[in-house]
Amino acid sequence: MNAPVLYGPIGRAVRKISPFLEADALGVYVAALSMWSAAIGDTVKVSSRGSARPVLLWSALVAGTGRGKGTALRAALHILDAPLGRFLATHTTSGITSGASMVNHLWEQQEATTDTEHGRDVRTFVVEEEWTEVLKRVKRDPSFTTKLRAAWDGATLRNTTKEEAQEVRDPAMVLHSHITPSDWARYIGESEAAGGSYNRILPFLLCSVPMLDDDRVSLPKVDGWELSDAYAWATSRTRVITLSEGARPLWRVVRRYARILGETLPEGQAVFIERTAEQTLRVAACLAASECSETITDEMLSAAFTLVRRSVQDAVSITGMGDRLSPIRKRQPLSLAEKVRARIEMHGGRATSSQVLPYVGATAAQVKALPDVVVTVDRSGKTGRPATVFTLRSDHSDRSEDSHPAVPERVVHRATVVQLDAYRPAPERAPEPKQGTVNRSEPLGASNPFLALL
Repeated sequence: MNAPVLYGPIGRAVRKISPFLEADALGVYVAALSMWSAAIGDTVKVSSRGSARPVLLWSALVAGTGRGKGTALRAALHILDAPLGRFLATHTTSGITSGASMVNHLWEQQEATTDTEHGRDVRTFVVEEEWTEVLKRVKRDPSFTTKLRAAWDGATLRNTTKEEAQEVRDPAMVLHSHITPSDWARYIGESEAAGGSYNRILPFLLCSVPMLDDDRVSLPKVDGWELSDAYAWATSRTRVITLSEGARPLWRVVRRYARILGETLPEGQAVFIERTAEQTLRVAACLAASECSETITDEMLSAAFTLVRRSVQDAVSITGMGDRLSPIRKRQPLSLAEKVRARIEMHGGRATSSQVLPYVGATAAQVKALPDVVVTVDRSGKTGRPATVFTLRSDHSDRSEDSHPAVPERVVHRATVVQLDAYRPAPERAPEPKQGTVNRSEPLGASNPFLALL
């Protein structure tokens, strides 16, 4: 369960075309699952504890420019375009930059399909390949995030900004977006995620892939009859997918994993994974529907868990706790002792008060109180006025006070090479853990088996 399992007919199709792609197969799989959930989202629900909910999967491919986000999306279209008929051609949109425009788009689609043969249709697949531009604009609309949450929950959307009030019940909108890691960190803040707006989106960091020897090779044709049959089965009538008895033990593990991990991580990371269990259930329901099943088996739930757990790992990485994306740390201010040490070392191990005090922002008494600083008085100056000299205690035993007189500030003629290490704070020693608490310096898995999964 270390790598995401590419499950079912969608997974098999992705594995078939991935050798011919300069893109991460995971990105293709995620984009295809989002498309699939949008196509079946109007008729398929998932139920646990007696509550039926949508199977809508919102996703974000997170990678640098030119890392295959667009290639993955087009490969997913290659897999699902034929099995889904005209759905992707007629239900795909982009550029929704306000709550009002979101509701208006769904409402106009609802009105246009109400009197058709198949009846009302509010399915929408929103693709934002330049999601950063959208995020810059939606910050001006306070209603956008509220309506975003309602759309993912499948709750009723209302728009009162128009002359005629607009209402959309049971919306089936799916958002698939592309963004760079730096823009995610900049525009997807903790406050928005804590409100539930963006922790409904599954982020995935894409890996680099080798360059193909021949980029003229076209993608092989995918036999989509399984997905075509599954799409007809899923949309023929309302389907409610439930957990099988065999999957319930694993479902309890998934829920426990989400709760313990959320309580263990810092708040800045925990807010992004609050819906881990719900997302796992939705992915599993989509996998079940791809095999014309109204029951989620243990195998389906396990495959869904591997995918969502990968998203949890990537969410933690993006927000600064993982190994694949290092956090940008603020420079910590130097302590007085570190500043004094740096000034003394810069002047060859002996510095006068005029060479230290103006640059460290402290009085002579404060510097004299430092345990590592030795204070002496040099009376060899020509003016007859004694000079206060600071040296480091570690160097004092090896130096003679009279053999190296202090150099007055005005006599310095040449530059001195300063090592950067002199300005780096010494690593702080972790405090001893109190009795009954967990020492976090030990391996994560030693105290919490779920943390080891990260």
